Amino acid sequence: MNYLAHLFLSPDDAQVRVGNLMGDFVKGSQLDHLPDNVAFGVMLHRKIDRFTDQQPEVKALKQQLSLKRKRFSGIIADIVFDHLLAKYWGSFSQQSLGNFASRRYQELLSHQDIMPESMQLMTTRMVAGNWLESYLKPSAVGTAIDGVSRRIRFENDLLNAFEEVEPLLTVYQQAFFEFFPKLEAYAKSEFEHLSF
Repeated sequence: MNYLAHLFLSPDDAQVRVGNLMGDFVKGSQLDHLPDNVAFGVMLHRKIDRFTDQQPEVKALKQQLSLKRKRFSGIIADIVFDHLLAKYWGSFSQQSLGNFASRRYQELLSHQDIMPESMQLMTTRMVAGNWLESYLKPSAVGTAIDGVSRRIRFENDLLNAFEEVEPLLTVYQQAFFEFFPKLEAYAKSEFEHLSF
């Protein structure tokens, strides 16, 4: 999943949410330098990603893409799913997306001291560009995919992938509604035993 989903799938704890977003910015299993709840959030991020990648609905999306883009099907799906979560936000949350985004931005900015430098830069850009609410627009999917393409350190065929993905949005939407409730239940089961 991508930024919006990872924040949404966290328990009501700012440090866990920060950690859940930090999962792509820290490597390895040595997380002792992080506060416990942040470290838990990093591990939750990784579990959410593994669970998502294993779902048959998500795996099937790979077959919809051209050969040159199949390799990036997981990245593409994560970004499209953030768009769909934003678009159908009212089906998953009673809080408005605007209010949710504003609160998350405040949390992220107030925890930058524990973030890797690359994550500090990303969160600053996220807040400035209001990325979480921008996912409402399908065009934001293309912008986000192209951004990932530019950040990947090797030559890739991800740039302009939205031209291929846009006609498939209804297929992604069907997969999203089939698997996302399962992912919500899985994430909740992972943090039920924690006391905040």
